[in-house]
Amino acid sequence: MNPDALIDQIAFDAGGLVTAIAQDYQTNEVLMVAFMNEATVRQTLETGLMTYWSRSRQRVWVKGETSGHTQEVREVRLDCDGDALVFKVLQHGGAACHTGHRSCFFRRFDDDRLVEAGVHVFDPDEVYGDESESR
Repeated sequence: MNPDALIDQIAFDAGGLVTAIAQDYQTNEVLMVAFMNEATVRQTLETGLMTYWSRSRQRVWVKGETSGHTQEVREVRLDCDGDALVFKVLQHGGAACHTGHRSCFFRRFDDDRLVEAGVHVFDPDEVYGDESESR
């Protein structure tokens, strides 16, 4: 796969970032939303493992580098404006969210309140200790 063929079509924002959505390849469940820069898009395409740019840590972040819950790329889509990517992934380890949930979208707004509606897979304190993949 030639990363440049995709990268040339991406409309990165003023900060050099693009929104990246990770979606389960089999169920289409939205697992998480993060950001990527040119280098992390390239690394993702070259390795087949989701690699993001952490805005809070200001560094490259390979999904699952701490937890082991990696995301294997199966398909890549670019929206019509070129400013958002959808990666259809095989989620290894059962959870995409640093909170231990299957998806980062585990809360549903229902009757004027947030209700936990997602599957909790692991205890983040046991996996990360004081650190979290989102920080």
